[in-house]
Amino acid sequence: MSSTPDSRTDFVSGEQLQRPPPRKAPFKFLMPLVYAPILPLIRIGLRKQPVLRDRLFTVVLGAALLHGGYLVTNLYDIESK
Repeated sequence: MSSTPDSRTDFVSGEQLQRPPPRKAPFKFLMPLVYAPILPLIRIGLRKQPVLRDRLFTVVLGAALLHGGYLVTNLYDIESK
């Protein structure tokens, strides 16, 4: 049986192999990698402006906590159904 490399593409006993769909990165779960370095940089970078530093730090920390709470409730809703 002579077969060329082109004729052997994805066939096993006459059936075509099913490839799984490509997995995508869950970007919503990677957000802590963004928040983690930003919080110390706010403290260091705005050392001479304490009012702005504290307000910005509070807003970013609050946004991070709200995002985490959203993910927890969203996951809980999906798992409970």
